[in-house]
Amino acid sequence: MPEGNHSTVTEFFLTGFPGLHPEYQGLVSAVLFLVYVLTLTGNVTIFFLFATNRSLHKPMYYIILNLNTCDILFSTTTLPKIISKYWFQSGTISFTACFVQMYFVHYLGTVNSLILLLMAFDRYVAICHPLRYPIVLKNSTIQILSITAWVIAKAAPLMLVIRAYPLPYCASNIINHCYCDHIGITTLACTDRAPYAFPAIVFAMFILLGPLAFIMFSYCSIIIAVLKIANSQGRIKTLSTCSTQLIIIVLYYLPRCCVYLASHVGITFSADMRIVIIMLYSLFPPMVNPLLYCLRAKDMRESLRKQFNRSIIPQKAQVSSISN
Repeated sequence: MPEGNHSTVTEFFLTGFPGLHPEYQGLVSAVLFLVYVLTLTGNVTIFFLFATNRSLHKPMYYIILNLNTCDILFSTTTLPKIISKYWFQSGTISFTACFVQMYFVHYLGTVNSLILLLMAFDRYVAICHPLRYPIVLKNSTIQILSITAWVIAKAAPLMLVIRAYPLPYCASNIINHCYCDHIGITTLACTDRAPYAFPAIVFAMFILLGPLAFIMFSYCSIIIAVLKIANSQGRIKTLSTCSTQLIIIVLYYLPRCCVYLASHVGITFSADMRIVIIMLYSLFPPMVNPLLYCLRAKDMRESLRKQFNRSIIPQKAQVSSISN
């Protein structure tokens, strides 16, 4: 069939977890809803702390705000639809809406990767070139770099959508996933998928491995710089300033790299296992990142403590006045 707008498919059906027994669907949907609520609560809390504490108006926290925004948008793009599938048996998604979701899935993934690169660059300059840090990484500089990341990330996902949208979809409309992505959609096209799959793979590798290469370089440089510090306590203190960022980066990249490596060495996963792994590495980091900030970042922890004390002290005063 020649390429063009010959689609007979008007909507797609998301299977979610294909092998999930009906009696567990309620439990799974409740877990997904809890993940969504925790993700929103945690990330909104970070926004609130940043807005109410000027001590957090530093380059690193501007980067974290961008990561928070990306996490909220990604979770909102993917979770409500799959939750509604199990709650309201609403697994269908319109043809155009599926491509819109696909665009945002890949766009936000690209932004996330670029923001993590920026996070690594911040730590690299702070530790390897501390005297230049106030000059190189001002708040205004971070804002410009962050906006640039959000803008340039639009191009490649948009191209994937533009190339995939006109393909003829005339057979199955079942997507074995919890959300629409490029692979899930284009495998349903009634045409040779190879010309469209290769650019997508190149894009995925560039977005994954490009920032990862710089991140590895930056942290190798950081380790070398730390080893040059004579005082062991100084080494520990310096490493602690980038431990939170390193955990976040590992949570994002390690599972993805393992999945890609497994597929290249011949390790195959069942459809259910593959979807579970993808959902874990896509949705777990946005949920736990705010917890990492609040527990490990000293400024964030102190701001949370002050905010907690502000809310407790008035309550104690009110109780005291009532008792008197």
